[in-house]
Amino acid sequence: MQFPALPTIPHPLQFKSVTFTALQPGPKLIVLGAVHGNEVSGSKAILKMIQEFELGERLLIKGQLTFVPITNPLAYNRKQRNGDRNLNRNLTPTNSPVDFEDHVANWLCPLLAAHDVLLDIHSFQKGEVPFALFGPKNNNSTLESFKHESAERSLALRLGVSRFVDGWLDTYAKGVSNRVAYLKATGQSGEGLNTDPRYGMGTTECMRSSGGYAVTLECGQHDDPLGPDVAYRAISNTLLHLELIEGPSVPPVSEYQHLSLVEVNDKQHFDDQFVRAWSSFDPIRKGELIGIRQSGEEVRASRDGFIVFPNTLSQAGQEWFYVAVANQ
Repeated sequence: MQFPALPTIPHPLQFKSVTFTALQPGPKLIVLGAVHGNEVSGSKAILKMIQEFELGERLLIKGQLTFVPITNPLAYNRKQRNGDRNLNRNLTPTNSPVDFEDHVANWLCPLLAAHDVLLDIHSFQKGEVPFALFGPKNNNSTLESFKHESAERSLALRLGVSRFVDGWLDTYAKGVSNRVAYLKATGQSGEGLNTDPRYGMGTTECMRSSGGYAVTLECGQHDDPLGPDVAYRAISNTLLHLELIEGPSVPPVSEYQHLSLVEVNDKQHFDDQFVRAWSSFDPIRKGELIGIRQSGEEVRASRDGFIVFPNTLSQAGQEWFYVAVANQ
């Protein structure tokens, strides 16, 4: 499949979205690309979708559809994950913006709140198989209350992938608790480190806090040539599933793997090293050696499971890797 060329952005300090509105009322969907600037598979698929709507090859029959091809233009222009910081953390409006991502949040959060459903398209550093992340079960907790479990998971099952992960914000909050305990034990102040559980708030959490629901699609490794196709199919399936366009209904995937994040491990020093080139969803056994800290301390798996989001480039005090277990 041919995709439009990615645009150049001579002035990255501005934001752009494209909205199509049908004659008939219906769900309001927003699709994001390049929340992280070097993850552009979603951007390519979104640009192709915009082109098809503008050429009349697709028609919105109800509701509203907003595309944001490049959510973080500063990071995109630099061809790197972040502009000044990770946009997918601490995504909340502020009256006193400090960095560029604060300005993005002041624009993006109200835009998300004006919609009902979010599809956020990403890619990953290490791994092969695309997957989707969805949120919690229905609950009234203070961390992430939610009431659209059925609709959110129904959408996830129709994106065209067969691996699903949940447990993000709960696990992040547990990780923050461990981080605070480590800082206290070592006599560190924590200045510059992320010690607030709400720092785990990203696009999907922001959407849920506004009363909607959201799914993140990780459509492959950053440079996978098939990544844009995965993203394009997911957008098309979402439009069909929400009945925003005419076409056959999309059946849910019948066989899939469902994993739950249960643990996050931080880097304590930038020179903490993995013992091998781990990829997301590599299986691990309890006691298996995962990495060695700069101090010489061995980091071993606390349980049988799978390693997720191993990040060789993370800074001290940031997430190094997650552990997930099979969810039956």
